Amino acid sequence: MLGKSLGLSSHFQQRRKVEAHLLGEFATYQHHAGCAQRTVSQHVRTAKHLINWSSRSGVRIADLDEGIIEKFREHLKRCRCHGFGGSNRQEPQNGTYLFLNYARIVGKVTAPVAEKISVVPDLLTSFDRWMRQERGTSDATLNNHALYLRVLLSNLGEDPANYDACKLRQFVLDISRHRGWGAAKACTTALRMFIRFLIVDGKCRPGLEAAIPVVAHWRLSSLPRYLKPEEVEQVIAACDPVSPVRKRDRAVLLLLARLGLRVGDILKLRMGDIDWKDACIRVSGKSRRQTLLPLTQEVGDSIVSYIREGRPSTDSGFLFIRSCAPFREFANQKAISAVAARAMRRAGIKCPSRGAAHVLRHSIASSMLRHGATLQEIADVLRHRSIKTTEIYAKVDVDALREIAQPWPEVRVC
Repeated sequence: MLGKSLGLSSHFQQRRKVEAHLLGEFATYQHHAGCAQRTVSQHVRTAKHLINWSSRSGVRIADLDEGIIEKFREHLKRCRCHGFGGSNRQEPQNGTYLFLNYARIVGKVTAPVAEKISVVPDLLTSFDRWMRQERGTSDATLNNHALYLRVLLSNLGEDPANYDACKLRQFVLDISRHRGWGAAKACTTALRMFIRFLIVDGKCRPGLEAAIPVVAHWRLSSLPRYLKPEEVEQVIAACDPVSPVRKRDRAVLLLLARLGLRVGDILKLRMGDIDWKDACIRVSGKSRRQTLLPLTQEVGDSIVSYIREGRPSTDSGFLFIRSCAPFREFANQKAISAVAARAMRRAGIKCPSRGAAHVLRHSIASSMLRHGATLQEIADVLRHRSIKTTEIYAKVDVDALREIAQPWPEVRVC
């Protein structure tokens, strides 16, 4: 009996050593990720609480998953655990999920990742695969398509044999009644590509895509929103590189305002995309098309300053990194636009439209046109596939338009 008790005690001590070692490695991992000492201490305390609670609940570390984490977070709201109650009821910065992810990385958690119940049927999964392989479509575009295609499959069913012109047109009309022109156009684009996929796959009769109506919109009816050259300079000057964050933001703004990059281009930029020897930068644009652009001295100097004095120490290969720990790449394109929007606010410049980053892209095109650049030259800089996309900037040059404008027939020329 005594031997059995000693065996249990030895097993308990061994488990405690393993847990302490795991928590120590977790703390080191957090330090390397750039977290402050106070944050690391909070995360380790939360992880220790999780291990203590799960052990009393009969759950091994190896069996931890998202479901158990959620139960633990509910426990925190009414926690009375000795040594943990009160001060640890509000979990700091999702420390439990950070610990779970780390434990999976080092192989301490063997439970599979809890899969979310997907409402996306196999038909939509096949469509995504086809779009990636045949058209090089990005995940962001496919996610936008899925917003409408999920509704389509929910309303019309998952059997394409039941689709006809009347049902497809009614679906588009229902979407357009409750949303604006942009949403209606996005809906028809997604629907048309989906029907084409079904035709190629033999699930729909050929020609059915022609039944999808075209949303009424007059091409080139709007004007591009842009800033004047002096306003662009004010926005860039608002990011005086006195801090690591401002160094990063200035480099981002120069890529937008000098090279006319899209936010998606900047988001995907990696350290290896810059060729310092030949002074060029590799950009992966729409449909994953790669283009080499010249790296000007001003832009290059700004990027060098950021890399040397502003970029956090991280294993990430992406060029631009978050300024707060954990140090990793930007989550999405909105983060890039937010950099431009903050700079405009600091400069006291009112953004003329939504999408501050894209306004800077419009601005470089408008400035080039006023300095005598041709539409083809602008199209080359902006990497437009068709010159028709660039034609909208022709309306920006008001002085040139005055020269070719004709008077009304009933008005005499002075």
